[in-house]
Amino acid sequence: MSDFNDYSRVDKFEKRRKNTKSLSVFLVLGSILLIVLLGVIIFGGDDEADQPADDQSNEAPEESDQAADNPEEQTPKEDEQSSTEENESENNSDSTDSTNETDIEEENSNSEVETEQAEPSDDNVTEAYTGNWKPVGTEQTGQHSINFSDGSQDRKEMRKAAAVATGLDEETLTVWWVSRNGDQKVLATVSNSENTEVYRAYMTWVEDQGWKPTKVEKLKENDQEYRFE
Repeated sequence: MSDFNDYSRVDKFEKRRKNTKSLSVFLVLGSILLIVLLGVIIFGGDDEADQPADDQSNEAPEESDQAADNPEEQTPKEDEQSSTEENESENNSDSTDSTNETDIEEENSNSEVETEQAEPSDDNVTEAYTGNWKPVGTEQTGQHSINFSDGSQDRKEMRKAAAVATGLDEETLTVWWVSRNGDQKVLATVSNSENTEVYRAYMTWVEDQGWKPTKVEKLKENDQEYRFE
């Protein structure tokens, strides 16, 4: 009976050992298979990923050729644009020079005006003088008839002549009153925008040349302001 029990324990041990050995073999085989599958996936994926890179490298020379061609195609345009900008710069420079020359001529013309003391026309005058002003120019043609209406060409040119004679700013001076002072002659009362400097400007029309200032009187008070109170 004791021998039988010993045999049974040996048999069970052998079976258990065989099972353990088989399980180890399966684990090893499974591990090898898993490693092989991972290798196929990894190395196979790299091969697939490398394929587009090869395609891109094949297309790269075409892109390089296009990049090299583009500057050659654009060069004439850039040269043309540069030439156009240079021409515009020259034209602007010529225009500026012309404008500056005109301004200088006008300044010189005004600075060359010689004035002389004159007799005041009434007690409201603090200073009176005449000068050798030139006609201010005109856009009017044909026989001239004075137009006293606001906004007329005559009024615009009278305003310019008054500014030249008095030294007031043409853009901001106020024309209070304009009246006839003889044949093709007018008398304009003007002031600065603050009404602190008031003048009478005497002007005569010169055919095809415009209004010419002939005399200026500086006033103590604005004697035409009452018309607008």
